[in-house]
Amino acid sequence: MRLFLLWLFSSASLSLNAQHFGSLDELADQEKQAWIQSIQHAQNRDFQNSADNRSDVRYCRMHWTVDPAVRYITGEVMTVFEPTESVASLDFDFSEVLSMDSIVFHGQKLSFFRSGNILTVQFPAALPALLPDSLTFFYQGIPVSTGFGSFETNNHEGAPILWTLSEPYGAMEWWPCKQALNDKIDSVDLFITCPSSYKAAGNGVLRSETQAGGWTTAHWKHRFPIPAYLIAIAVTNYTVFSVPAVFENDTTHIINYVYPEKLADAQIGVAENVDVMLLFSELFGSYPFQSEKYGHAQFGWGGGMEHQTMSFVGNFGYDLLAHELAHQWFGNKITCGSWEDIWLNEGFATYLTGLCYNFLRPQYWNIYKADRISKSTAQPDGSVWVDDTTSVSRVFSSRLSYAKGSMLLHMLRWKMGDGAFFQAVRNYINDPALAFGYARTQDLKANLEAASSQNLDEFFADWFYGQGYPSYDIKWSKTPENLVKIMVGQTSSHPSVSFFEMPVAVKLVNGMQDTTVILNHTFSGQEFTVQLGFAPTELIFDPDLWLVSRNNLVQEVLSTGEPLPEVSLDILPNPAHQLFTLRLKTTDNLSLRLTLWAADGKLAHEEQVSAAPGTNELPVAPGPLPAGRYTLRLENRQWLAERVLILH
Repeated sequence: MRLFLLWLFSSASLSLNAQHFGSLDELADQEKQAWIQSIQHAQNRDFQNSADNRSDVRYCRMHWTVDPAVRYITGEVMTVFEPTESVASLDFDFSEVLSMDSIVFHGQKLSFFRSGNILTVQFPAALPALLPDSLTFFYQGIPVSTGFGSFETNNHEGAPILWTLSEPYGAMEWWPCKQALNDKIDSVDLFITCPSSYKAAGNGVLRSETQAGGWTTAHWKHRFPIPAYLIAIAVTNYTVFSVPAVFENDTTHIINYVYPEKLADAQIGVAENVDVMLLFSELFGSYPFQSEKYGHAQFGWGGGMEHQTMSFVGNFGYDLLAHELAHQWFGNKITCGSWEDIWLNEGFATYLTGLCYNFLRPQYWNIYKADRISKSTAQPDGSVWVDDTTSVSRVFSSRLSYAKGSMLLHMLRWKMGDGAFFQAVRNYINDPALAFGYARTQDLKANLEAASSQNLDEFFADWFYGQGYPSYDIKWSKTPENLVKIMVGQTSSHPSVSFFEMPVAVKLVNGMQDTTVILNHTFSGQEFTVQLGFAPTELIFDPDLWLVSRNNLVQEVLSTGEPLPEVSLDILPNPAHQLFTLRLKTTDNLSLRLTLWAADGKLAHEEQVSAAPGTNELPVAPGPLPAGRYTLRLENRQWLAERVLILH
């Protein structure tokens, strides 16, 4: 799907912080509002398409005449279809505001009638099943723009531009089609005629540009299955340049249609995107449309849309280009078969953006993970599974479909191990039963289980269908013989899941050495004993940020014989920008030493704080510190608690 992003990176500045990641969330909310407009325009129809399923569309030959300075379209669309049963009529999705001049079948004009946005074509006699046939639609009009801008005209630096963005239900606003998630067109040819002062971008390979009478017709040829919503055109005074992505045995050309005034930015961004394409190809197999091309077309929207082989982008920021490129595998090669499973598009694209930090820019990887965990747990409820596809806010939840969906994949990677996880995803994306078609969550699960030899029923029951997240309460103590006892408790934020069963990593450290232990956590209150060769001074919970969790508490139980106070601790906000607040709930009067420890083990800040029984809001201003991950410790002679703090 589309991602609406602000600028995050350039080669001149690699500053990255949680505010940048937060912009992803704000812009996903704008996507949500666009859906609301689309639904209102469609008179509150359900998230279903009305074209019937009694035929498979095999091929479309589209010819559009447009001028970006004039909001108008003239179209001729020839559709080759194969009835799946004998039919006397067929329904197509087509906007009621456009004029259908005629529909031609075997050289004869057919009768048709319209009901709202449904166009019903009546044949002179019933057509037999499984015999390919064709219709040609001739139409024109002024398209109404819905959703994210299904058909838009505006300007950049005074130059007119026309562009389309059809997801989810906007294709019918500018051409007659079937736009349900159950049929992909096997191949298409696009002919775009526009004034010769402009260039036209589209799907597939540019076969020709033919000039006649001051107009130019661009012919784009695409020979891969494609859903209606991924077909797109854009027309303006583009500057075009190409950058090669060189693989071991092949080269893919990244063709870029950009505003002349943004050429320098585009050249920087696309050069960075080459490494991303090489990474994705290494992890998940060759770029799916390598025999044709990949490309970008700049358009008048603030984010991006992963049109097949030609992503439309509003800028050339690192994250935006990575996200849209990821969709060429996850969203285009395999498309979610229902909006219930939108995470198969958005969760994957979000996680692949994170993998760019993991493998290419590791200095930002922990910050990225911490921000996605924080976003996923911002509210106590919500599942990755979309239980109501009529709810715009639910389908486009940046917290659930994007952030938590991506972290679901991250936790699967932790549970399965890198080898099995990446092999499973490669098997999924190259599964001959799914590739260049549609998939549901159960299809992915089957590939994950086959590669890992694990039963993932409970994992998906908890993390996909279930709501909320766990909070861990870890108490630990040590003996003079370096025997460490660890008790792991857990509570759930939502009653739909009583317990989240996951392996839990803890890191035991002192100033000289450390050991990471993986605990097979199967019930709350479970106790573990670990024999070490050194005396640890600190236990760090989930040091590599594998788990979606929040409000975790780590306490060292000291051998004083005194009862422990009841304490809960939270940091607000987290990630924070230098200033933050400790929310400390306790049953006792406490005088505590607060310390911040940098990732290299050095003390970064120290102060004394006091708390009274009840809820305490304690402001902390440690002064300017470098961005990164810190361990916050609160302690007195009988009690110690630790939390992870991210500063940006």
